[in-house]
Amino acid sequence: MSAHCMLTGARPGFGNRISHSHRRTSRRFDPNIQTKRYWLPSENRHVRLRLSTKGIRTVDSIGVEAAVARIRARGVRI
Repeated sequence: MSAHCMLTGARPGFGNRISHSHRRTSRRFDPNIQTKRYWLPSENRHVRLRLSTKGIRTVDSIGVEAAVARIRARGVRI
């Protein structure tokens, strides 16, 4: 699965690994993606969301209904 957040859209960042001799090689900074299961009362079912930790805090703040509405507005099928 891809390392991106369904809610915030956080994606991997890219940079360089730098060794002691200062040689540079490519590396990837992945967001902290967690799979969370939320109860969606309006549909009377659970939904499984792949969220970054910032996305989890956003769901806690705005509520799962509003978060799912935002995700669906981005065109993601849940």
